[in-house]
Amino acid sequence: MSTEKADLIKKVESVIDQIRPYLEADGGNIRFVELSDDNIVYVELLGACKGCPMSMMTLKSGVESAVKKAIPEIKAVEAASL
Repeated sequence: MSTEKADLIKKVESVIDQIRPYLEADGGNIRFVELSDDNIVYVELLGACKGCPMSMMTLKSGVESAVKKAIPEIKAVEAASL
């Protein structure tokens, strides 16, 4: 893995750590899964977020917007299909 990709992953994990308390307040959580070569972040929503009908809105309006604002190189945040 390149140093540049490793640095991006650290930045993404830092932003996710800042978002996590808001998800935990509603009984949910989030886990970083991977960063693709084309700078798409894959995450897994956990707990109450996993089955919530609003989870895609949380993912796109909350998580993706925060990550892209903090790290402009990131193109998108998607739910990982595990």
